[in-house]
Amino acid sequence: MRRARQTKWPLRLAHISFVPLLLAVAGLLLWLAQEYHLRFDMTQNSRHSLSPASIAALERLPGPLTVTAFASRRGDTRRVIGELVARYQRHKPDLRLEYVDPDASPERARAQGVRYDGELLLEYGAMRENLSPDRLNEATLAQALTRLGHRGERWLVFLSSHGERSPDRQANFDLSTWAAELRRRGFKTRTLALAEHPQIPRNTSALVIAGPRVALLPGEVGKIENFVTAGGNLLWLADPGPLQGLEPLAEMLGIEFLPGVVVDPVSQEITGNPAAVVVARYAAHPLVADFGAATLFPHAAGISLGATENQRGRRPDADWRTDVLFDTPASSWAETESLQGKIQFDKGKDIRGPLNLGVSLTRAHEGGVGANRRQQRVVVIGDGDFLSNTFLGNGGNLELGLSLANWLSQDDAYVGVPVHTVRDRRLDLSRREQIGIAVLFLIALPLLLVGNGVFIWLRRRKR
Repeated sequence: MRRARQTKWPLRLAHISFVPLLLAVAGLLLWLAQEYHLRFDMTQNSRHSLSPASIAALERLPGPLTVTAFASRRGDTRRVIGELVARYQRHKPDLRLEYVDPDASPERARAQGVRYDGELLLEYGAMRENLSPDRLNEATLAQALTRLGHRGERWLVFLSSHGERSPDRQANFDLSTWAAELRRRGFKTRTLALAEHPQIPRNTSALVIAGPRVALLPGEVGKIENFVTAGGNLLWLADPGPLQGLEPLAEMLGIEFLPGVVVDPVSQEITGNPAAVVVARYAAHPLVADFGAATLFPHAAGISLGATENQRGRRPDADWRTDVLFDTPASSWAETESLQGKIQFDKGKDIRGPLNLGVSLTRAHEGGVGANRRQQRVVVIGDGDFLSNTFLGNGGNLELGLSLANWLSQDDAYVGVPVHTVRDRRLDLSRREQIGIAVLFLIALPLLLVGNGVFIWLRRRKR
């Protein structure tokens, strides 16, 4: 009996001390949770974390950022906004989120141009932008942050009226998808018929010549030469074949386009087309130094820097510095014969690779046009198809196209910024679906388990 009493006291002491110890451990865990924030995203594609594109957009906003959510207290709008913005706040502590009820403060909503419940107002320095609720996701918010980081207008002017690829038309040949992506990131685009304008606008960030199929008039070529002489930036997307009257421009830049079409048997094993060349090697140039994605050039011509280049890579007469951005693999060559049938290298006719596909020319120019006063920049690429609606989605074509636009418009901070964001995989359920799931898991399944337990208990009692 005495032994039994002796064993009861330790058990009672353990029982009595269990609750305080449990509360102490719970309190310690609560304190640790408040003091130290650790978060692990184990989902596929890390859909609860920011994508590299969103993080890069935040890194280019060093100052404080304010997000004002004009959302009523009805529904889940505030919760959805809070969850999305919280992902950005973890990477940018000076991002402040403020909620405003448009029903309680209609004058403030009208003053800020708010039209919808759930609309966001983004403010960074003197820049501001409204984001409608129907477009609220990580991709659109990252694009809005990118636009806030840019300063001033950036106009890309596309040469037109000679059969060029258009930034507005939807044909496979055209560039409307690329232009739409540029506009989402704050660029402004327009077409320009030189025959109808005395000169290229002075606020042009870069002139784009995208594969004219009709010869330009000498006066039109002269306007382009004047633009370049005055310090304007230029993106020339050439295609194999005749230059359509742009020979003086090529001579001015000190470049030559090689005859024929570039083919590559190694790339053919991947693309199925000998003329579709895959490029995965880039030069140590600011435009492509951090570029790692492979790009596809479906129908390209090689570029030679010409005989006017000296040993230091500069043209003495115009003070150009020339750099190769990327070239073709050593297995490639410029095929001067038909691409039909069996294709093979013909010594004495074809030109063995590697061949330059993209080159840049830069020079200091104090009298630049518009925003181009720091450094004049020209990029010439022997293919325009890689940015067309058909091929823009291949590999890193879109990312390269955006980097070209940013670099030519002197926006170096956004060169090489990742393009793709994590897809929104959030499951949205209606009110009826939510009630159905709640009834199933909170009422039906527990009742089923209880009923099963009672049934088993009754069977055992009868035995």
